[in-house]
Amino acid sequence: MGHQLIAAPFAGGHVVLKPGRIEAIKIPERLFRELDHGGIPRWLTDAVNRRWDMTLPDRPIGEVVLIRKPPLFGHSRASWELNLGCDFDCDHCFLGERPFAGLDEAGKHDLLRTLRDAGVLWLQMTGGEPLIDRHFPGVARLAHDLGMMIEVQTNGSRLSRPEILDVLTSVRPYRVAVSLYGATQETFDGFTHSRGAFKRVTVGLAAAVDAGLPVRLSLIITAKTAHEQDRMRGMADDIGVPYIEYTHMSPTIYGGGKTLDSQSPAHLKPVGRFEGCNAGHTFLHVDPHGQASICKVARDEQVDLMTEGVQGLSRLGVIADGLMLRTGGCAGCQLSEKCSVCRPLAKRYQEAKAPLRNYCQHGQKESAA
Repeated sequence: MGHQLIAAPFAGGHVVLKPGRIEAIKIPERLFRELDHGGIPRWLTDAVNRRWDMTLPDRPIGEVVLIRKPPLFGHSRASWELNLGCDFDCDHCFLGERPFAGLDEAGKHDLLRTLRDAGVLWLQMTGGEPLIDRHFPGVARLAHDLGMMIEVQTNGSRLSRPEILDVLTSVRPYRVAVSLYGATQETFDGFTHSRGAFKRVTVGLAAAVDAGLPVRLSLIITAKTAHEQDRMRGMADDIGVPYIEYTHMSPTIYGGGKTLDSQSPAHLKPVGRFEGCNAGHTFLHVDPHGQASICKVARDEQVDLMTEGVQGLSRLGVIADGLMLRTGGCAGCQLSEKCSVCRPLAKRYQEAKAPLRNYCQHGQKESAA
């Protein structure tokens, strides 16, 4: 049957988690240490019942709770591209070239065990499109068995397939994030350059909601989809799922700027001041070949997890600090303390020769003048 709960060190404290649910129970170290032996303590039974209305079975604790070790170098969260291949060809995709290539099934399993050994607790499975990878069902089940909390980022085109629904309902993610590129067939199929895409996604969404999966929509607001923004919101409301909106399009990871043409300037939302992030320190990204970087954007320096293993991550924090301190063309900028863009992303804009108005306050001031 496998574990029903996960107990783990996280963010300087300790938590108890239920696979498939985003809520956590925070516990002190003293209680976390009690979980190493004996039966299920009464405090845990009561806390789980209050949080999830759940009754724990009368079994040894090791059969019910999977106890995770602390992160070796602090990395408790990761995103992982199973592959870059996709059945859509969207104008805005920041990946640029999307070859369907990467690790074989055994390599993917080895990578997951490396991430487990590193202490990764929260794992975002993405792509490309992860659900078109034939290894997805097996790696999703293994990630669950290793004690990871799973999020799946998908375009939703395969959510109605029985083999996909079977794995997602048996090893339930805490979130299934589905991107939406319009509210009509004409707009959706045109933006994705895939005939029948809108029908496949809407059928998939209906199947996922009927199966009780924790779906959240990502509304992609671009020059070609913005006229259907309200209708996209209405779709989310009609099927009863939450949504977030994305209006800022990024250059590709190779510094290409064609993706920026898809942006709708009239719909850009204000972006707050960049105050730093934990990329490379508590979070990491892994590409389809097992190359780890500090995040999806900053891939300048990578760690080969397939050859270096967990110990290679000891260098990631230093890499992150170096990339964040890099000034590039921004040296001496008097507005840097109010900048809304991190240095790795600014570098991609600069490589793409993007207009300053797309990412820099100087350009935005000039546009407003």
